[in-house]
Amino acid sequence: MTSGQHSLALPGAGGKPAARLTGVVPLGGGVPLGARAETPHVLYVRFHPVPPEDVYQGLLTLLGELTPVVEALPPDAALADVRGALRYFGRDAAGLAEIVRVRALARYGVDCTVGVAANPLLARMAAHEAQESQESQGAQESGGPGGGRSGRAAGAVRTVPGDPDAVAEFLARKPPIALPGVGPATARTLSAYGLDSTARIAAAPLSTLQRILGVATARRVHAWAHGIDPAPVTPNAPARAMGAEHRFRRDELDPVRRRRALLTLADGLGVRLRTSGQVAAAISVTVRYADRSTTTRTRTLAEPTAHTPALTAAAYALHDALGLQRARVRSVALRVEGLMDAGLAAHQLTFDPADEKSRRLEAAADRARARFGISAVRPAGFLNVA
Repeated sequence: MTSGQHSLALPGAGGKPAARLTGVVPLGGGVPLGARAETPHVLYVRFHPVPPEDVYQGLLTLLGELTPVVEALPPDAALADVRGALRYFGRDAAGLAEIVRVRALARYGVDCTVGVAANPLLARMAAHEAQESQESQGAQESGGPGGGRSGRAAGAVRTVPGDPDAVAEFLARKPPIALPGVGPATARTLSAYGLDSTARIAAAPLSTLQRILGVATARRVHAWAHGIDPAPVTPNAPARAMGAEHRFRRDELDPVRRRRALLTLADGLGVRLRTSGQVAAAISVTVRYADRSTTTRTRTLAEPTAHTPALTAAAYALHDALGLQRARVRSVALRVEGLMDAGLAAHQLTFDPADEKSRRLEAAADRARARFGISAVRPAGFLNVA
């Protein structure tokens, strides 16, 4: 069996090719022959448990002590390009990742899982693999799923070497869903055609993938299956926001319990907003499934608000729109965004007596919480944190 010439156009802004990689690809898959090894220099850091907003800001500052090239991925992750810091600190990227872990634990009591690789795609996948490994090990040591100390796994550092053969080996047996950006629907479509592993996707002709997925999606997925990700780490500042997550003790199938978790999260975020004198302009729901994939949906609120019933109704609507029937859900997260001073926000007056009564009750509940503690008043469907 011979090898064939392969030219892969990587998508850029506006759908135009941003880069072109030409090389000889073995018909059995793998990375292009002649591809050069690249020193791992990208860190994907995922903090756990999900830190409060002020702590998250401090953790981003911590990363900024190593490199100015930090991309915030709220509420619990960040990317960092440490290429310029390797020589300055006299350590490789994995050594810098260990520094991040130690400092995060020492300063904030927050552990983290760090993936280290030559690009954001591989770094993210390495972190997910490390976290799954730690969770599996913790479950075995505790005698079953959800055991151990609150079911939390310790952090870890996982490095994908820059050698092309090592990258191919890392990717080979992973299912399509393991590729960041490939959702459940795309994974099912690929599997229906027998492309049930990253190695098989990498070995498939690009023209075949284009017939299955369409031109743009096929180009991206084909590149990812070869471990290619031209996207840079883009320094940014996270939008003013706050969030919270509920992790179920077991993978949750019951939509009622998922809605109760959203109610609990919305109630807590509403209290935090009102206590800090802020309102939110948008809300997002993130569902994390048993296979570690996630779905996020965002909605702009009718008006900036900190009113718990309004936040809860929006969260319910986003959840219900996902149409989750028999999905095994590991956790749900709620995030409010576009925060502003409550005094600067306009509120549409209403003649609805029920709305007025609800807001009076909410104010009374807040006064009771301020006097007797946060747990003094809770909604009827409150779900205890796992």
